[in-house]
Order: sequence, then C-alpha cells, then structure tokens
Amino acid sequence: MINLLDHMPFAQTLGIEVQESSEAVVRATLKVDQTLCTTGKILHGGAIMAFADTLGAIGAFINLPEGAKASTTIESKTNFLGAAPKGSEVTGVCTPVHIGRRTSVWQTKMTVQGENGREKMVAIVTQTQLVLS
Repeated sequence: MINLLDHMPFAQTLGIEVQESSEAVVRATLKVDQTLCTTGKILHGGAIMAFADTLGAIGAFINLPEGAKASTTIESKTNFLGAAPKGSEVTGVCTPVHIGRRTSVWQTKMTVQGENGREKMVAIVTQTQLVLS
C-alpha cells in the first residue's frame, strides 16, 4: 500500500502519524509541540484544521472512483470544542459521511487525554472533497 504522507510534505512538517487508513476510517495522531502552539501554549486552530484536512484528503483518495486522479477540499467547517495543551497528543478519527461520484464528505473528531485520564473533545471538522478526473 502507498504511504500517502510521502506525498504530503506539509503533513510531514506537522508531524502527523497515521495509524490506520481504510475506506471506512482514517485514524492518526499529532503531538502538540511548541511549533504548533498559539498563546497559552495550546494547539493553534490552523494546525487543528490542517490535521483534519489531511485525514479527509487521505480518506477521499482511498475512496476515489475508478479513473479519478485526486481530490481537493472545496469546503471545511470546524467546531472548536476544547484546548490541546503543549506536550499532549491529539487523536483524529476521520469517517465518511457521504461518498459520491463527484464529491465526498468527511467528519473528523479530535480528542486529547484530559487531566483525569478521560478523552476530551478538541474539535469536530466536516469537509467536502471534490473528485478530480
């Protein structure tokens, strides 16, 4: 299987690590280091969005219809629900909402371990990918 991150230099710069990628789910982690933080030593919103965009792009690519070459994001909406502090690790789980001939819609849920050891929501991102022929 092809490692899609080999073709995504920005995702490599962010430090995204994919644990699972299939037609049904893309699961990855992102370590929150100083370079990804904003004030308050928490993960920058742009890094959250880029993380989700990467996972949705991988899912869309895996699900491309026969003859299609790639996809591109045409819409993305982010709900920021909590902070991910410096030193934590964010887990992103991306699943398809719709897979069509011309578009696919993906939802990424991002969580971090809270101080009490329970998962805490960081963000939910919904994006639409356009199939490119």
